[in-house]
Amino acid sequence: MNKFLSFLCCLLVYNVAYSQQMGSKNDNLNEPLASHKSGKIVSLTDSNEILENRPPEFAIIPEPVSLLKTEGQFTLPENVVIMAQNSAELKPVLDYLQGKISIPTGHFVSIVGNSSATATIRLVLNPKENHVIGDEGYQLSVTPHLIIIKANKAAGLFYGVQTLLQLFPKEIESKEMMTDIAWKMPCVEITDYPRLGWRGLMFDVARHFFTKQEVKQYIDAMVRYKYNMLHLHLTDDEGWRLEIKGLPKLTEIGAWNVKKVGDFGTFSPPGPDEPRTYGGFYTQDDMKEIIAYAKDRFVNIMPEIDVPGHSLAVIASYPELSCTPGAETYRVRSGEKIMDWSKGAPPIALVDNTLCPANEKVYVFLDSVISQVAALFPFEYIHMGGDEAPINYWQKSDSVKALMAREGLKDMHQVQGYFEKRAQKIVESKGKKFMGWDEIMNSDMPASAAIMSWRGMSYGIAASRQKHEVVMSPQTNVYLDYMQSDVITEPKVYATLRLGKVYEFDPVPAAADAKYIKGAQGNLWTEQIYNIRQAEYMTWPRGYAIAEAVWSPREKKSWSNFIGKVEVQFGRMDIAETKYSPSIYDPIFKVSRSADKQLMIDLSTEIDGLDIYYSFDNSSPDRFYPKYTEKLTAPKDATQLKVITYRGKKVMGRMITMPMDELNKRAGRR
Repeated sequence: MNKFLSFLCCLLVYNVAYSQQMGSKNDNLNEPLASHKSGKIVSLTDSNEILENRPPEFAIIPEPVSLLKTEGQFTLPENVVIMAQNSAELKPVLDYLQGKISIPTGHFVSIVGNSSATATIRLVLNPKENHVIGDEGYQLSVTPHLIIIKANKAAGLFYGVQTLLQLFPKEIESKEMMTDIAWKMPCVEITDYPRLGWRGLMFDVARHFFTKQEVKQYIDAMVRYKYNMLHLHLTDDEGWRLEIKGLPKLTEIGAWNVKKVGDFGTFSPPGPDEPRTYGGFYTQDDMKEIIAYAKDRFVNIMPEIDVPGHSLAVIASYPELSCTPGAETYRVRSGEKIMDWSKGAPPIALVDNTLCPANEKVYVFLDSVISQVAALFPFEYIHMGGDEAPINYWQKSDSVKALMAREGLKDMHQVQGYFEKRAQKIVESKGKKFMGWDEIMNSDMPASAAIMSWRGMSYGIAASRQKHEVVMSPQTNVYLDYMQSDVITEPKVYATLRLGKVYEFDPVPAAADAKYIKGAQGNLWTEQIYNIRQAEYMTWPRGYAIAEAVWSPREKKSWSNFIGKVEVQFGRMDIAETKYSPSIYDPIFKVSRSADKQLMIDLSTEIDGLDIYYSFDNSSPDRFYPKYTEKLTAPKDATQLKVITYRGKKVMGRMITMPMDELNKRAGRR
């Protein structure tokens, strides 16, 4: 960037920051923000630090609306006084901040109400609403002797706290006291607020059960990046995970299957004597505890009861809810193949996993379930699934044929539409709003049905134009179960979704009616995810990119700046003992054939500044091996290619062994 353009960019950012600060003064806040004299605007487009492989001075994710560096540094004193008005509303924020500071620093942290005491950190609820920052925005001022966070609501203060913690050294993330750390941060003025109101992650606890403590652990990682929504996928073919009083078989039978490991979907069918002891469920008291934990961190929890498809756990528990004779023999799925996807969607069911839309008992069942779900979850929406419902068993059902004749339904889309409309009425009768996956748009659903668009962006765009509220979660950009690197390094799933592709995600496409886009979320399906460490690995760092898409202004996005921040966040997650994927350092393999049919291998990296070293001789390369500079011609009898990436003298990537048979397969026939 030339100097003139750089100057214009900085001037623009300064004007935004200055106008927002002036707006805050006009709102008669209790404390004026610190003077901007000698301030330095930190421009996101200035990537010199990244190019020189130095960490950026500010590595806040998601990127704030405006950040102004001012003179000096703040040093945390041995005795920290947090001052805030004494209210129940602020207690969760104060307790959280006190714990996050006191544990790693070992400093004494006290909380006082408004008094004459000298404060270290002040949390201020604005006496008059600042319309610029809204309900979740905040203003953060760090001066050499005082930190002030101001917001209209407690949620804004909580998000200000998250930014404040990212200004501290990474050791602030420790779960135990750290010694010999200089607890300093640069002085700054930040004004920040979210782009979208729905900023979520979906966690599939049905395919594999995760304990309530593990769900809390997942929430703790989310809130660092200002997510406010956890969508819990509670039911599927592999398990029913929520206690429903009066329907005990849902958890006595539906919550358990046979433990299998390997490639999900290819497992051998369990034998009759194999113990069905793998799984679990949440009691209603467990779920109340999770909901309360999330609420204290300003996270809403949306339950999903996935019907009419994905319901084998229900049918195994209550076979009378099926259309299909012989359902009494069905068992909760343990990962064996039950669908044939060879002809595309909807799949051909090998086992009928659908509730019967022509059976009145189904709607009585749903009324009982949704009554309890609505009473348990405070959030305004209940997600009722609606995806991937196979129709081949419905087509053979005499009761479905009778339903079609009685109701004038022309095809199976309309049969599912009949079911969805009745499910929506049940949800709305409990005082909740209905949401479903985008397949429910195959029938003429009323505009009051909210749509979660997963099969790409087009369905969400169409839904917004039809005045449906929409949450964007397209598999093309935000499916966190997809592989992050080459298939030889990851559990094999349907596709690869690298960090750069996630960062391209814009949840409000130009073709959509923006006022109906509520927000977006990433979806973590867990067929191949057996434990919380792998769940974390698959979420981060792609979850950073989604966080910026839903929080930060579109014009603030910068890939080079973002990557520098990602690497800083890796260090923070190391301290926090949260797992993440280092796949951004893995080489990308592309293969072709030369004119004489020789295999040609093209290596590249997703981020700049990495060197690739390689070997064909079965030994493990380091930086003293040949460095990749141009396409490689594979030696005639080589059996494998080993590669590793470095930055200077430091190993960055994982040692990857690529079989030559695999490369030849990708290149096609000789």
